[in-house]
Amino acid sequence: KGKMIALVGQSGSGKSTLADLLARFYDVKVGGVYIDNHNIKDIAIYDLRSLLGIVSQESILFNDSIYNNILLGKLDATEEEIIAAAKIANAHNFIVKTENSYQTNIGDKGNKLSGGEKQRVAVARSLINNPKLILADEPSGNLDSKSADNLYNLFFDIRKKFNHTFVIVTHNIELAKKTDRTLEIIDGVIK
Repeated sequence: KGKMIALVGQSGSGKSTLADLLARFYDVKVGGVYIDNHNIKDIAIYDLRSLLGIVSQESILFNDSIYNNILLGKLDATEEEIIAAAKIANAHNFIVKTENSYQTNIGDKGNKLSGGEKQRVAVARSLINNPKLILADEPSGNLDSKSADNLYNLFFDIRKKFNHTFVIVTHNIELAKKTDRTLEIIDGVIK
């Protein structure tokens, strides 16, 4: 709990597959995946996923308002919860400067936002449900180095303030050195 774990390895080694298994996008056929000594197959998918926040390399954003894109993380969220999540994700300041603040339409796939802004909206959505575990699969893959550094600094701040556990799939060796634990995956096996 409260640790930051980096999954590193060559492309195709199984890093993203492991993250997908944690979220039960599919199940293992042999053995098990355990979180806090509980086999995740014994946890209802809805309950498991309510414990997770997911930030992917390609932010999945919809041609809708910033507000509604964050709301997708918790459909019954209040406006206060949405703003609080945006503040934690360092998105609030840029959001209020947009044309219609939280009601600004971000275009198809968020094309009216920069890469860093898209990721901050995606992080806000992943945080709105106050997840215990955040899975970040190459979240900086489409960002310039400054935006990537900002994103990872944000993750470290969130972990420190809220004691969330992070599992980050990354090729960034410098980031991996800063985490609590680095797991190298070689041909589908953790070394």
